[in-house]
Amino acid sequence: MTTRTDYDAIVIGAGFSGLALLHHLREIGMSTLVVDGANGIGGTWWINNYPGVRTDSEFSYYSFSFSKEVREEWTWTQRYPNGEEVLAYLNFVADRLDLRKDIKLNTRIERAVYDEVDNVWRVTSTDGETLSAKYLVSGMGVLSQPVWPNIPGIETFRGEKYHAARWPRQGVDLRGKRVGLIGLGASGIQILPTIAPEVGELVVFQRQPNYIVETTNEAVTPEQMQYVRDHYDEIYERAAAHPFGVDMVPAPHGAQEVDEEERRRIFESKWNEGGFHFANETFNDLATDHASSELASEFIRSKIREIVKDPATAELLSPRDYSFNGKRIPTGHGYYAAFNRDNVTLVDAKTTPISEITPEGVKIGDTVYELDVIIFATGFDAMTGTLTFIDIVGRDGLTLREKWATEGLRSNLGISVNGFPNFFMSLGPQTPYSNLIVPIQLGAQWLQNALKWAQENDIERLEATPESEQWWAEEVVRAGNATVMASEGMKAKAWFMGANIPGKPLEFQVYMGGGQVYQEFCRQAAESGYASFLAGSSVTA
Repeated sequence: MTTRTDYDAIVIGAGFSGLALLHHLREIGMSTLVVDGANGIGGTWWINNYPGVRTDSEFSYYSFSFSKEVREEWTWTQRYPNGEEVLAYLNFVADRLDLRKDIKLNTRIERAVYDEVDNVWRVTSTDGETLSAKYLVSGMGVLSQPVWPNIPGIETFRGEKYHAARWPRQGVDLRGKRVGLIGLGASGIQILPTIAPEVGELVVFQRQPNYIVETTNEAVTPEQMQYVRDHYDEIYERAAAHPFGVDMVPAPHGAQEVDEEERRRIFESKWNEGGFHFANETFNDLATDHASSELASEFIRSKIREIVKDPATAELLSPRDYSFNGKRIPTGHGYYAAFNRDNVTLVDAKTTPISEITPEGVKIGDTVYELDVIIFATGFDAMTGTLTFIDIVGRDGLTLREKWATEGLRSNLGISVNGFPNFFMSLGPQTPYSNLIVPIQLGAQWLQNALKWAQENDIERLEATPESEQWWAEEVVRAGNATVMASEGMKAKAWFMGANIPGKPLEFQVYMGGGQVYQEFCRQAAESGYASFLAGSSVTA
């Protein structure tokens, strides 16, 4: 007897993941609904519309390869597309592939419960509507659950306050105002040089400096766009084969295998090329050898000293407590140069932390910095935050939140969790540390094949085995400990270790072993007849 459901699959999230999943599941004949709490398509790119938001990845490998129609008809205009352009791209994808008819917006999910008797997921929205599906898929993204800092008095501030991930869609008029910026991760780094020219005064409260690789953002020429169209399959294959999911050529040697002059020349060349080229094309051991990582660190400190005119400010902007790769390396667009402006003040909030927010502004020690606006660019509860924010209830009433709180992060390849049959994750925790578009597309294609196989073989449940979870947890730790990220990430309180969230268990949130290695594991799982995903099935491999 087959239990009737509203849909074959429900996907939560209408960003890159949701669109890719919807397209691929429809290709195998599955009735699929995408739901999203926002009133627009875009996911992370809808949520994050703060000033200066843009990709850290270049346009040529920041798009899907599976639709030749989209590839031929869409035209990128910037080397590093801004948020508005990425959002336009996602809407173009939705329209060109006729996805919009299967997307329900303004539908925020608060609870999803697995019915073991009927083998059905029942999904309830905040307005009380319940929908059912055989398969439930999270496409909620990794950077969409914002974190407000725990600073006393935050509610007493009489001025305007905004979180970067909750920026008003109509924009904010900052002209001539005294603005405070708290948080200098990727969001704060993009906000600062964008708003500095228009505000009256910008006070930047820095708890920990970052290693930022500056770049330029030229317009995409018609010739460049045509080249990408003509070679997109090659570009995508190179990105898929790269550990970080980018179309770049790994360096042939380590930083200590060349003399100081040659090392400086290589660093300088890739610094001038900008962005991820510095981390990925200079030397092959910046993520695995502490001494090489420190050589990259000192080079960037030297560039900060070159760019920033005031020596004290330059020193304050130079990380000393951790080395290069201790945090995800953001791409800068005039970040360091912005501190040469007379209206920008850098405040050391590490030596003397922020003690409170008063009605007038931000207090450090005995000094109150009077402000009209405070911007909190304080980041996200990455990887797990969206999944634990709502109630995802598996077998025996256990929530995903409870499972991970008691057992630590457990999954098979970041795709499936034992105790949660027919529940899958796009970019779940323990998936690759990568340019995300590559694992999103490959993950959607893997799931398409897995569910098609299950249909053809009368498999009613796919679910990670306990053994696969243990194996994958050990592999994630092994791969992470082979990098400098293990020690340096802890020092830097990096989100990929969960260290940016007070009380969150300190463990690798992502797989550091390389995207291409991860994809090989996924291929092996498929070739084995999905044996490690058959915990909930009577079929054994």
